[in-house]
Amino acid sequence: MTTSASTPTSTAAATASTAAATSAVAAAPAAATAPAVAAGKGGARVRRRRRRGLAPGKPWPASRLVGPLLLIAAWAAASAAGRLDTGAIPAPWTVVRTGVHLWTDGTLTTDILTSLERAAYGFAIGLTAGVVLALASGLTRTGEALIDGTVQLNRAIPTLGLIPLFILWLGIGETFKIAIIAIVVYIPIYLNTHAALAGIDNRFVELAEVQGLSKVQFIRQIVVPGALPGFFVGLRLGVTGSWLGLVVLEQINATSGLGYMMFQATNYGQSDVILVGLLIYGVFGLLSDTAVRLVERRVLSWRRTLSS
Repeated sequence: MTTSASTPTSTAAATASTAAATSAVAAAPAAATAPAVAAGKGGARVRRRRRRGLAPGKPWPASRLVGPLLLIAAWAAASAAGRLDTGAIPAPWTVVRTGVHLWTDGTLTTDILTSLERAAYGFAIGLTAGVVLALASGLTRTGEALIDGTVQLNRAIPTLGLIPLFILWLGIGETFKIAIIAIVVYIPIYLNTHAALAGIDNRFVELAEVQGLSKVQFIRQIVVPGALPGFFVGLRLGVTGSWLGLVVLEQINATSGLGYMMFQATNYGQSDVILVGLLIYGVFGLLSDTAVRLVERRVLSWRRTLSS
């Protein structure tokens, strides 16, 4: 009786001990896995932190003004300390007074409007020519054979060296000035847009063919998004080039304009007037480049780049 009674008790004890051992074994991997998971998360967090450290970081507000402002501050400090020859490089406050005087006289306003008009006409013609030629050369083999070599030859010829020839062809009035500015503008726009078109991945073309896109749909959905980054680079170079060409052109048979004002100031040794003209050119170039950057950021907002 005693033996038969103890058998169920020992069986129950053995079952309980087996269950406890099983639960312990099952808990052991979980306990061992928890630090590993935590370590894995920590390692991933460290790796992610290191990857974030490779990027330039968030852009500063108005960061492109820091360099020019520091340059002006150094100029003002050197002038105040008497380190600069005032006859060659006047102080910033002298240049500001000269600019205000020219503005109140009305001469500076006329010169600025004349320069803006010339630059706008030349830029519009150059922009149109650059885009049309790039599309014709980049999308057709016939256009590439007829256009690309000619543009490359034109690029190799100094544009300002064409001035005497254009004067003989177009006269010495406003027409040749606008034509030279258009050439200065269209070359970088063409080169960068054509390079962007040539760099479009052929897999996108094959995908468009499989999807059965028409020529118009192909240009709108594949060509335009692929060419826009290069186009904006060329646009920025073209905007700057229009101001650079204007400086030289307005010194040839001109009666108004910033270049004409600077040329006249050279004859009279007015370095402050020359600096006024240069600063206005610089401000116009910076503002136009900033405007193009803002448009580029808005149009290409779908891209994830270092600058964004």
